[in-house]
Amino acid sequence: MPPVTRTRTRAEQGPARAELGLVRRVRRMVRALAVGYPDAHCELDFTDPLELTVAVILSAQCTDKRVNEVTPALFARYRTAADYAGADRVELEELIRPTGFFRNKASSIMGLGAALEERHEGQVPGTLEELVALPGIGRKTANVVLGEAFDVPGITVDTHFGRLVRRWGWTELTDPVKVEHAVGALVQPRDWTMASHWTIFHGRRVCHARKPACGACFLMHDCPSYGEGPTDPAVAERLVKGPETEHLLALAERARAGERFGQATG
Repeated sequence: MPPVTRTRTRAEQGPARAELGLVRRVRRMVRALAVGYPDAHCELDFTDPLELTVAVILSAQCTDKRVNEVTPALFARYRTAADYAGADRVELEELIRPTGFFRNKASSIMGLGAALEERHEGQVPGTLEELVALPGIGRKTANVVLGEAFDVPGITVDTHFGRLVRRWGWTELTDPVKVEHAVGALVQPRDWTMASHWTIFHGRRVCHARKPACGACFLMHDCPSYGEGPTDPAVAERLVKGPETEHLLALAERARAGERFGQATG
């Protein structure tokens, strides 16, 4: 006798359909973001995993632009984990002072150098578990390092990312670790690292915290928060920032004409 298959009730089908609809919308938005930001990348300057790790530590409560102004002199002075471990605290603090919270950051960087020397022969490890066990490194920093230095996919939940995925209705969660897992279940793993970059770029250029440029956003057809910012194109276009502005405005014009991006299946 063939196995009996129970047909799901309409009430049971509802949540499943809603979840499938969310997954499809999220992946469509991710593909659209790839069209909008084909050159998205980590905006911190670095040449090796150690430089990247230090730069990410410095980026806490600080802009990438400011960090990039500080790191050339810092990286010229300290080239190895041992250099950071044995750094003169006063000198190190002075070099990183412009990034803010420089005393705490100096402690983290010196502790990082010592831990790398003691546990990893001076090299930055390539696993999440080993990275988060190091001083000054949480999941956000670890995921940036894994994605950029080791090509291991990971979702980086910074201020922009968390704000946008909630605005887009991808999740209502606020805890960064929970957000990471929730979004990771919606986005294909191969896209985790780049989806983080694309979202962060969009948050810095179009989807601003206080006044998103809704009328100049190419995601307007898929965004449940459309209208939270000005929808008048003439007003919204003045809010778009960054070197991709011309490209983004062209995409927004096509969206206003009815075009929807990211329609391919996947």
